[in-house]
Amino acid sequence: MTQNLHDYCNAVADRAKKASAEMAGISGALKNAWLFRSAALMTEKQEYILNENKKDIDAAPSFDLTPAETDRLLLNPKRINEMINALEEIAAFPDPVGSIIESTIRPNGIEVQKVRVPLGVVFFIYESRPNVTPDAAAICVKSGNAVILRGGKESVNSNIALAEILAQAARETGLPEDAVQLVRTPDREAVGHFLHMPDKITVTIPRGGEGLIRRVAAEAQMPVIKHFAGNCHVYIDQYADAEIAEKVTVNAKCQRMGVCNAAESLVVHNAVAKTILPLVAKALIQYGIELRGCPKTCEIISGAKPAADADYKTEFHGPVMSVIVVDSLQAAIEHINKYSDGHTEAIITKDLNSAREFVVKIDSSAVMVNVSTRFNDGGQFGLGAEIGISTDKFHARGPCGIKELTTYKYIVYGDGQVRE
Repeated sequence: MTQNLHDYCNAVADRAKKASAEMAGISGALKNAWLFRSAALMTEKQEYILNENKKDIDAAPSFDLTPAETDRLLLNPKRINEMINALEEIAAFPDPVGSIIESTIRPNGIEVQKVRVPLGVVFFIYESRPNVTPDAAAICVKSGNAVILRGGKESVNSNIALAEILAQAARETGLPEDAVQLVRTPDREAVGHFLHMPDKITVTIPRGGEGLIRRVAAEAQMPVIKHFAGNCHVYIDQYADAEIAEKVTVNAKCQRMGVCNAAESLVVHNAVAKTILPLVAKALIQYGIELRGCPKTCEIISGAKPAADADYKTEFHGPVMSVIVVDSLQAAIEHINKYSDGHTEAIITKDLNSAREFVVKIDSSAVMVNVSTRFNDGGQFGLGAEIGISTDKFHARGPCGIKELTTYKYIVYGDGQVRE
C-alpha cells in the first residue's frame, strides 16, 4: 500500500463525502436536469463510446474472458440506447428524498414524521459491464447520494468515456461534480483502502463474481449490500402447461446466459418427466445447452451427461444446465432451497395451490409463477434501473432501485412541549 495510493483514495472519499452533504439538499429538478443532459450527451457521443468500448473488446482475450464475460463487456447501439432510456426513465420517477413515509400526532401535540433521506456515500464495485456505470450513477444521484464507482480493469476505456460524459453533464447543469467519481487507478489495493473508510463511506455494494463479493464482505468496515451468486431454478410442476414450460425455461436459460437472473438448474416433477422434459430438453439442446442430469434425467434424455453434486451448486454463466427429476413439490422445494443462492426461482404450474405453496416456502429474493427468471430486474419490476439484486435480507432484498438507496430519519415538530 503506497502512500500515494492512500492519499488518492482518501481524496476521492473526502470529495464524495462533501458532495453527499450537498446532494442531500439538491432539488429533484436539478437531478432530473443532470439525468436528461447525461442522456443527451450519450446520444451525441455514441460513436466515441463505441470506439472506446472496442478497445476493451480487443483487449478482452488478454484477460482470459469467457464468451459470456465478453458479451457482458460489449456495448452496441442497442445497449447504449437502453442506457439512455434508463436515464430518462429514472428522471420520470418521483424524487424519493424528503417524502414522508409516516406521520402521526401524539396526544401531547407533537407531530412525528418518518422522512426518507439519502444513505450518503455509496462505494460501488462492479466487473465487466460498462452499462452499469450510468445506471449506478443515475440511481445514486436520483436518491440523493454521492457514489464512488470502481469498475473492472477489463472495461476501463468504456468506463472512463461514460464517466467523462456524466461529469460534463454535472458541470453543465450545476450538479456537484464530485457526486459521481470513477476510481481511475487500476491498483487492486485501492479497493482495500476504500473498504477501510467507514467514516467517509456509508455503504459498499459489490456487483460481480462471488470471490469479489466475499472479499468485500470480509474486509469492509461499513455495511455491505451483497449480491452473491445467481444459481436460479425453474421448477416444472406436475400440473404444468407444456407449452409454457418450454417457452419459459428456454427464455430463462438462453435469452442471455451470462447474467445473474439466467436459470442454471431445471427441476422437473416425475409425473411429467417423460412428457414435458423431452420437449424442453430438445429446445434447450437446439440452443447448444449441455444438460447434466440425475440418473432419471439421463434415462429420459439420451444426450444428457451425469450430474455431479457440484453441478447443482454451480452458476454456469454459459451453455450448461443441471437437471433433476423429483417425486413431489415438497422435494422440489427442498432441492431448490438447498442449492439456491436466494436469487430467483420460478414454478411452472396451472395449479393455484402448488403455486401458493411454492412462493411461500421458497426462500429467495424473487419467486416467479409461470414467468421467466429473467424478469427479476429493476427495470422490469418498474423500479427504473437497478444498482444490483441483493440476496441479503438487510437492508434491501431483490432489485435495489432508487428507494433502496435511501433510509429514513424522524423529524419532530412541536410548540414548546417538554417531557414530564
